[in-house]
Amino acid sequence: MTPTPQAATAPTGAFSAARTTATAARVLRQLRHDPRTIALMLLVPCLMLVLLRYVFDASPRTFDGIGASLLGIFPLITMFLVTSIATLRERTSGTLERLLALPLGKADLITGYGLAFGAVAVVQSALATGLSVWLLGLDVTGSAWLLLLVALLDALLGTALGLFVSAFAASEFQAVQFMPAVIFPQLLLCGLFTPRSDMHPVLEAVSDVLPMSYAVDGMNEVLHHTDMTAAFARDALIVAGCAVLVLCLGAATLRRRTA
Repeated sequence: MTPTPQAATAPTGAFSAARTTATAARVLRQLRHDPRTIALMLLVPCLMLVLLRYVFDASPRTFDGIGASLLGIFPLITMFLVTSIATLRERTSGTLERLLALPLGKADLITGYGLAFGAVAVVQSALATGLSVWLLGLDVTGSAWLLLLVALLDALLGTALGLFVSAFAASEFQAVQFMPAVIFPQLLLCGLFTPRSDMHPVLEAVSDVLPMSYAVDGMNEVLHHTDMTAAFARDALIVAGCAVLVLCLGAATLRRRTA
């Protein structure tokens, strides 16, 4: 009696580093052939920071105060837009359904996307931070490496949010429509325009649970302190924890089809 051969692949539900890496490589190959998306992710944040610098040309100190915060906000916004649209395009084109029919788990897929867009986020954050500090003259008291760390965490958070909300959109237009609901309230309540302690108590309480608030707080810690502070470590950990949590939620809500 001939023995039944063992399955060559791991069960679909089991996490596989090889499948995750293959997914990330596939996404990066697709991005390489999409110069407009690359330009949006890498160049637009830099252009916005250049524009901001010369908007406050007569007041460099204002640029120092706002520029550090926006250095984290711009990458978050662009990564949110690109990731949500790219992931939804995979779903509506049927690519996602075909992938999930293979021995590819949801965790493999979401982590692979996170790795691919995370790699782009590293480049994006490095370009924006280097441009701001060494070419635009952004004056920060702390280390530029800490500034880069927060910018990178913000970009990863934007990636995670984009992956998450793409599960609830039926078209690319709907994915863009999530931006006012997900990004704009955080932008208004993060402390960029006024200290959060000066807001109405209800709004301050809401801002306390929004991850962008801690991104801005982390940037302000670098702006005003020479060394890494306990508050900075707390803010960075909260932003990183929110990114991981949202990625897990994205994996849990991932569907084969778009209704």
